[in-house]
Amino acid sequence: MHISELETKLTALFQPHLFKDYAPNGLQVEGTQTINKIVTGVTASQALIDAALEKQADAIIVHHGYFWKGEAPEIVGMKYRRVAALIKNDINLFGYHLPMDAHLVVGNNTNLARALNLHSLRPLERGKPLEESIGLVGTLEDPMPAGELREKISAVVGREVLFECPDDKQVAEVALCTGGAQGYIGKALAAGADIFITGEVSEQTIHTAREEGIGFCAAGHHATECFGPRALAEYIAKNWDIECEFIDIPNPA
Repeated sequence: MHISELETKLTALFQPHLFKDYAPNGLQVEGTQTINKIVTGVTASQALIDAALEKQADAIIVHHGYFWKGEAPEIVGMKYRRVAALIKNDINLFGYHLPMDAHLVVGNNTNLARALNLHSLRPLERGKPLEESIGLVGTLEDPMPAGELREKISAVVGREVLFECPDDKQVAEVALCTGGAQGYIGKALAAGADIFITGEVSEQTIHTAREEGIGFCAAGHHATECFGPRALAEYIAKNWDIECEFIDIPNPA
């Protein structure tokens, strides 16, 4: 596959023009023009680049790429080593941040929702269409005590989670937004959710949850954002007739 074809396919899939984002979405570092193997991952860390080299990948597609708003523009130190490794080895780097959160097929939120057996999905961000909402609200197929849901979430993300909710509270309506979206707990309240699931927690989040009577779960930034890159690898391999695999670089955050 030529790089221009891959870029066209990814643009059509993710529709990055629909999102006001914190980093450029699309091709961030250009490499070889011919793509035979693609790797997906959560973050374009040195470890992921090294793993892609071992796999002889020609392109890497990540959720967390480079060139974020507010970061130092100089390509030195860690940033230099990463970019230099890509350029020296002719590897293309694509990054899709909010578009990968929101996508209804290969997105982080929708695939976490599926793993939890949520249905009747609707946007967490009021006034936005479902396919542009950063976050979702859904209904559990079978309402359950919060303690049982905590165990289910832990099993789905593969780690122990921070959980602030009485175990015997009945939960039916679940709001979720993967990654560092603890500030969206107010949106979850407005949506009438019984519990809000995200990746990270701030000190004030717990007070909000306790005082407003909404359950809260921080299931890990990395753990909640493996769902999109993993689903994307499966989608590409199945639909675009090119080898693609997800590589997980474990991160406890």
